[in-house]
Amino acid sequence: MERLNGENSFSPKALHDIKLVERALQHDDQKAYAELMKRYWEPVYFMLLRMINNKDDAEDLTIEAFAKAFKYLPQYSTNYAFSTWLFKIASNNAIDFLRRNKEHKGLTSLNKSYGEEGGEELSALIKGTGLNPEESVIRKQNIDRIRIIIDKLKPNYREIVELFYIEELSNEEIAKKVNLPLSTVKTRLFRARDLLLTIVKRHKNF
Repeated sequence: MERLNGENSFSPKALHDIKLVERALQHDDQKAYAELMKRYWEPVYFMLLRMINNKDDAEDLTIEAFAKAFKYLPQYSTNYAFSTWLFKIASNNAIDFLRRNKEHKGLTSLNKSYGEEGGEELSALIKGTGLNPEESVIRKQNIDRIRIIIDKLKPNYREIVELFYIEELSNEEIAKKVNLPLSTVKTRLFRARDLLLTIVKRHKNF
């Protein structure tokens, strides 16, 4: 990661963000990831809500934005504020979503479009009855290590993730318990897995 240039041009908040990024990358600090989520979840969500005008889709796109940002965090340049970089990722995701749906009458649910365009990996996840290898990796980790991340998720995601990875309920059992379509449970787990796996894989002991 590039060193910070022109520190005086950044606000104290932006400088603190950069220190959090460095902690996340250099020390595999999960609390740093959690704090970045805490600082920017609401701003990203409300920006996306203004763009998408659908609460569920905005929440889904928010978690995708963080998953992508954390995955490509080594490519982040401190020539820019972290918030600028994160908002760019989120807005690009929203633009892509709107483009995919521009020919539809109204906005199609992100759960539906994700299921249609998610590729072979999502299809395998939906059709499979057991854990895929990446889900097994997350479940085998000491759950306390990722609890701080799970706790930062919004209720719609947090409950499903806890039921699957901590209580070890099946997708079908979760769908019944939270009164959601099975497809919704599976796609939310698919997105949350990307976020959790990125952080777990960066841990030195992985």
